[in-house]
Amino acid sequence: MLSKRGYPNESPATRNIMEGNMNSALWTPIQAGELRLNHRVAMAPMTRNRSTPQGIPTELNAEYYAQRASTALIISEGTQPSADGQGYLLTPGIYTDAQIEGWRKVTDAVHAAGGKIMIQLMHTGRIGHPSNTPRGHQMVAPSAVQPKAKIMTPTGLLDVPEPHALRLDEIPGVVREYAHAAACARKAGADGVEIHGANGYLIHQFLSDNVNQRTDAYGGSVENKIRFAVEVASAVAAEIGAGRTGIRIAPGNKFNDIEENNVPAVYEALVRELAKLRPAYLHVNHMGDEALLRMIRGLWPGVLLVNRGRTDIAARIADIENGVADVITLGTMNLANPDLVERLKKGAPLNPPDPTTFYGGGAKGYTDYPTLSLAAGTK
Repeated sequence: MLSKRGYPNESPATRNIMEGNMNSALWTPIQAGELRLNHRVAMAPMTRNRSTPQGIPTELNAEYYAQRASTALIISEGTQPSADGQGYLLTPGIYTDAQIEGWRKVTDAVHAAGGKIMIQLMHTGRIGHPSNTPRGHQMVAPSAVQPKAKIMTPTGLLDVPEPHALRLDEIPGVVREYAHAAACARKAGADGVEIHGANGYLIHQFLSDNVNQRTDAYGGSVENKIRFAVEVASAVAAEIGAGRTGIRIAPGNKFNDIEENNVPAVYEALVRELAKLRPAYLHVNHMGDEALLRMIRGLWPGVLLVNRGRTDIAARIADIENGVADVITLGTMNLANPDLVERLKKGAPLNPPDPTTFYGGGAKGYTDYPTLSLAAGTK
């Protein structure tokens, strides 16, 4: 249920923060690796499918991100680190000179507006379709396990096909693709990169039980299952610096037909290994296991970003106040409210998001959500 101000489950503590209580921890600065964040509200990565067919960001993309530069940190939509890493239509890439120039428009616009932006590196692995890719390649995965999923293609909704199981000698090349993409992101002016290790994409597939059926050094034991994730993070940190590298995980997330049977053990081992790299932050897409989240909080020595999905804003703020998270990431709230930070500080109503315009299209549902100043000017 929405309160009279439009906030779900609004509590007195939430109202106190929303109505301009600048003493809240939510509005205090924090250092995340090489990044100095002005407050604790960041923009979560959200696929929007509005790049060119060549994966090049446009002026419209630059406008969209610049509108949201008042957040402490923008984490971009998932961006393929290579041609073989693309699974969806009209998603951006960051591995060619043209894509670097396109992203430069975005980063310049965000920086001019006073913001910071990380480009999220998303290799989709088995999730995709050859007709969505530049050269019609077969999707890749830890093992040749076809997902129970369909995907939009130029000819409509089709089954996701069986992927090619990466050979042992192919894996180092994929790791290098991530490092190359990270270098390209920095060349494009990004403040750093976030490695997408969640939501059923390639890194998450290596962590899983149903997709990773390998019997070599990348499968079987917990140590082997986390190997690919750690190698990617190590390669990216070595390329651009650990202080400009973030990692996103989603323990227990079943999205994209993922099964994980030993979540606490796998993620305890993974978090311990990633912590040794001293990256800028760890970003947890929280799936509801509070004990697991607190275990990760206890293990992680650095800055922890937490995203609770569609949980009410009061619970998000409580994570900051209670020390569970150092920074909260908000998705659709940022999508529908380019001036979200101002609205939260003033206790102003939030625009509702329009799900029909989330993926693909033009400015509608992308750059045309009204700000407080625009709404006031139209009265």
